[in-house]
Amino acid sequence: MRVGIAGYGLSGRSFHAPLLKGCGFDVATVLTGNSTRTRQAKEDFPLTKVTTDFGDFLAQDLDLVVVASANAVHAEHALAAIKFGIPVVVEKPMARTLAETESILSASEKSGVAVTAFYNRLWDSDILTIKKVAANGLIGTVFRLDSRFERYRPQLNPAAWRESLSPAEGGGLLLDLQTHLLSTALDCFGPADLTYASVRKIRGDSEDDVVLNLRHHSGVDSYCSVSAISGSVGPRIRVLGTEGALIIEELDPQEALLRAGSFPDGGIWSVPTSSKAYIQRGDVREEIESVPGNYGLFYLAVAGALEGKNEWPITPAQIRAVATIIDKAREISVR
Repeated sequence: MRVGIAGYGLSGRSFHAPLLKGCGFDVATVLTGNSTRTRQAKEDFPLTKVTTDFGDFLAQDLDLVVVASANAVHAEHALAAIKFGIPVVVEKPMARTLAETESILSASEKSGVAVTAFYNRLWDSDILTIKKVAANGLIGTVFRLDSRFERYRPQLNPAAWRESLSPAEGGGLLLDLQTHLLSTALDCFGPADLTYASVRKIRGDSEDDVVLNLRHHSGVDSYCSVSAISGSVGPRIRVLGTEGALIIEELDPQEALLRAGSFPDGGIWSVPTSSKAYIQRGDVREEIESVPGNYGLFYLAVAGALEGKNEWPITPAQIRAVATIIDKAREISVR
């Protein structure tokens, strides 16, 4: 299937391109106006057409468009592709606000042209392991999830638009890493209400320290923390149950593998993609077998949906739920 990638920065080059290649897609065209990224796209895919014109990009007989451009133009690019009649995958977040998100979903529903969002972290080893542990009752009844993406970067990187742009322009961690934590918490434990939000700008104009608390209708509380200035980072995952805790301290290895040039050939990784996981009961800690992660399953599902074999991997309801909480977080933030 012929696919076009709009944007060839971190997400376009390091995530979407290798996953699409591994899952059997033909990267037929890339949209970018950056000379360095143009060179990189031609190095990665010598036969691909690189263009700066979005109309020319859409006119390449495409089966799928992947919107991996800056957040500020997600809606513009997705709506244009839908109007052109091409199904779309949009990098998270689908848009900057719930209103923008609804405009994309409405256009898709009215036209019958499919759109979905790239919530790849649903296929992280840690998230798949949470589901396994909860389903098997290994720690009893789960009542709390602590989920984090915390880093220590006290100085702003002016070259990184996510760090330098305001929320209105699409910058900040609420639209970036917090989207991952929300989508995965909702996937693990179901619908939830936002009960607390602290959305802070400490280093500059972008939101760089964000804590959200969710009360799931299932009875689980999720504590979701993202920070660029955490001098002491907590474990990636801590799940508390009535009979113990699940601890996962490190990130899923897939991002590092993709950045290093590896990809899941045929949609399946040939190298280990499991996070180290432990069950802890007081002072006693026991390592358990975790579930291997595989982002390739997202694009295998996209390929199946394009062929009419299965549903799209992320539903409009999932996308709306995340966008609704993001808007609500800004509304009720204590900061």
